[in-house]
Order: sequence, then C-alpha cells, then structure tokens
Amino acid sequence: MRRVTKIAAAGIASAALALSLTACGESSTEAAGKDKGVGLAFDVGGRDDHSFNEAAARGTDKAVKELGVKSKLMTAKNGETEADREQRLTSLAEAGFNPVIGVGFNYGNSVNKVAKKFPKTTFAVVDSASTAKNVYGINFSENEGSYLAGVAAALKTKTKKVGFIGGVNNALIQKFQAGFEQGVKDTDPKVKVTSQYLYANDDKGFNDPAAAKGKAKGMLDDGKDVIYTAAGQSGAGSIEMVAAKKGAWAIGVDSDQYAQPGLAKYKDHILTSVVKNVDVAVYDVIKSVEDGKPLHGTVHLTLKQDGVSLATSGGYIDDLKDELDAAKKRIVDGKVKVAENPAK
Repeated sequence: MRRVTKIAAAGIASAALALSLTACGESSTEAAGKDKGVGLAFDVGGRDDHSFNEAAARGTDKAVKELGVKSKLMTAKNGETEADREQRLTSLAEAGFNPVIGVGFNYGNSVNKVAKKFPKTTFAVVDSASTAKNVYGINFSENEGSYLAGVAAALKTKTKKVGFIGGVNNALIQKFQAGFEQGVKDTDPKVKVTSQYLYANDDKGFNDPAAAKGKAKGMLDDGKDVIYTAAGQSGAGSIEMVAAKKGAWAIGVDSDQYAQPGLAKYKDHILTSVVKNVDVAVYDVIKSVEDGKPLHGTVHLTLKQDGVSLATSGGYIDDLKDELDAAKKRIVDGKVKVAENPAK
C-alpha cells in the first residue's frame, strides 16, 4: 500500500492530495496499514452495562487472549448524534484498527456510511443490517428467546400478573416485548402481562437504572411478581427493586445476568436471562479478519442456531425444563411462529 509522504513545500499541496488516495479510493490512513487490532465502539452504558455491551466485550477479551490481538474500546454517551458515532468509528478506522465494530442498532447507519470510506477495513454492527460490502451485520431472534422467558414467567408467577419493561419503544425492543407476551399467553391465557417503556425515543432508556427501578416498583406494588426488563444498563435498577420484594423474580437480558459480578447480590432473585450470543458473534468476526477471510453480509442468529438461549444459572427454572424444551422444539420445528411486533 502507498504511504503519504511529508510535503515540505506548500506549493505542491495538490500532489500531496493525490498521494493521499489510492486508485480504489481508500483513505491515506487506511493505506498506511491495519495492524492495531480490534476497535470496539460501545453503545450507551459502556462495557459494564451487565448486558449486550458487556457481552461484546467478552468476545473481544477472548480474541485478545486466544488470538493475541490488541484492542481499543470506546463508549457512547447519552444524547449522541449520528455525527458523534461517525466520528468515533472514523477515528478507530483511521488509527488502523481492523475490524471496527459498533455495538447496538444505533450504529447501523454510521457503520455502513463510514465503512464506504475505508473499503479495506472490515466493519461489523450488532443489531443492524449490512448495506456495504465490507460490513458484517449481526442480528438475533430476540423474540424467540423472549418467548421462552414468557413461558417461564407464566409457569412461575403466583399472582398471575407479570410485567415487561423496555428501555426505548423502538422496533428492536418491541421484539422482546412481542415474544414475551406471546410466550405467556400461549402457556397460560389467564396470566396478565403489562408492558411499559422507560422512554419513547430517547436512548437514555438504556442508561437510566433509576427510571427502571421506579417502573419496577410500580409493577411490584400492583402485584406483578415476575418482571422481564430489556433496557441495557437500566435493567440493573429493575433487578435491584425486584430483589427487594420477597417472592418476586427478575428476568435478565442479553447476558446471563445471574453470573454478572456487578449483580451478584441480587442473583437469588434472577429467575433466568434471555441470552444473545453477542460474544460469540464478535469473536467470530475478529477471527475472520485474523484468518484473512473477513465476514460480510447480514446474518440472523436464531434459537435453532443457538443465537439466543435461556440461561439456567441458579437452577431456578430446572423444574420447568420439560415445558421449556417442548416450547423450544415447537419454535425450532416451525410449529410456532413468534411474532416480532406486539399484538394490537
């Protein structure tokens, strides 16, 4: 690859510009080589959100340990603009990181846009599709995993009242809601599900534990004894509130939240978690680059492919194994189609 030379004379600036681009249109920084390792851009909440950011970090940690790659981790803040995300991704690509991975659907547009400026760098985005040749879009069947959570909730509730708390009312989180509600209804139509959101369209919903704590309190006060929260780091607030209520259960999301050190004091109240294998997908894309066969295109990881699963840590759903296995088989065999949108 061609490197940009230092031009001392201002009069030949146009020549410097010509040298800064190769015939394929790549940036001069990209042309300088890509040996820095993996660049990981977290969504709000950062690495220690006990949820999907943390799962992506686990995959990266594994690559660092097993493949010997280096890594740089960066985190989004509440209220960011598209330009903020584009700048973060651009800075990683310009610095020579490869692959560059955006964690969360908020990076969907920015990853695909920035990737076109760095055609020899592999990009990946979690929870969004690929629209560029050098982007790997990683998606999951959250609705299918949430269906199983609904089955567990319907079988565990004693009050016949359960709740769902979403961080932001968007299409992705509605998949969690839809699957959970359907799983409950198919298991026991007498169980009432109440679904609420922390914010309509503010990403702070994934980074506001206090709001989730308050929402969970309202549900508990109303007699709901199983609460499933899909809200990133906000979910810690919900789990904390549920743990303070005798006989109540929390259902975690994205990572096995029973096993999260930051939630250890609440684990006796974490019934199960809907796990998205983000760590596996992130590791796979890093390895593909190291192997010289970078992944690209859009993948959709389903229950059948073990892209999503229900955590069994703590043994609190061991008594439901037969019912859960049967429900999973119906989905895998195509006998049950899990909705992606909540019923009207």
